[in-house]
Amino acid sequence: MSKTKAVKIAVIGGSGLYKFDHLTPIREICPETPWGYPSSNIVIVEDSRGSQIAFLSRHGVGHQYSPSEVPSRANIAALKHIGVEVIIAFSAVGSLREEIKHQDFVLPDQIIDRTKGIRPFTFFEGGIVAHTTFADPFSPLLSEIVYSHRHCLGENITLHRNKTVVCIEGPAFSTRAESHLYRSWGCDVINMSALPEAKLAKEAEIAYQMICMSTDYDCWKQDEESVSVEVVISNLKQNADNAKKLLVEILPDLEKALEEGKFEEMKGIMKGSCITSKEVRNEVRSQEAIRKLEYILPGYFS
Repeated sequence: MSKTKAVKIAVIGGSGLYKFDHLTPIREICPETPWGYPSSNIVIVEDSRGSQIAFLSRHGVGHQYSPSEVPSRANIAALKHIGVEVIIAFSAVGSLREEIKHQDFVLPDQIIDRTKGIRPFTFFEGGIVAHTTFADPFSPLLSEIVYSHRHCLGENITLHRNKTVVCIEGPAFSTRAESHLYRSWGCDVINMSALPEAKLAKEAEIAYQMICMSTDYDCWKQDEESVSVEVVISNLKQNADNAKKLLVEILPDLEKALEEGKFEEMKGIMKGSCITSKEVRNEVRSQEAIRKLEYILPGYFS
């Protein structure tokens, strides 16, 4: 039986990516956080080298949570609480560019938010206000590590980077007018899951990179069938197989970067972010908010 190790790397699986068959399950946990339970059990898995990662299915077992219902705060809080410092998040996306073909992979570096404010989007509420920088939503270092292994995807799959993802509310796909609007804004891919996940990871001081997997051309491309569940599902299986292949390749480099302290810059970024005065922090309402924050950022605001 494997020894218990600190699990610093997590993978969040999106549509069609609910498990990694080539990794050995070690144990499952489902911690109750101050923001509820995560969307699925966190499965600690081990590869052939003995490396362990935490795997979490974003939409739950059997895909039971819509993008607007995903308990993102509980997901990120639970991963942070068990020691995770790096998250690789996979997500199916629609392509808004001709050159991003079906089954291509994309590393976005920017997000445009088109969610409607109905998703809980911050850990800071109820008497404690903090502001984090979000100019760069994704980790440049994680992006570089992933991109360096692009050749493992084969000659027919391109890994694009430095792209912009627009995150919409869903669960309906875009109208044609919206799809053309997003293209005019310079967006490259469209999904429903990048937010608030990326914002919450930043608040929890976790390095985060989404790997987008193209399944369709949304509805802007006149010579293509408009996006449908059938079209998406037809490309999910191959995307999932390629995602598993890519993960195996990048794990050693992720571990090396952690060992060399290359993600240390994330630690402590929230310490100076609180704008709430010390006097207000001592009030009953704020004390309850601080109690919840202790779960992910112990000692920061007390």
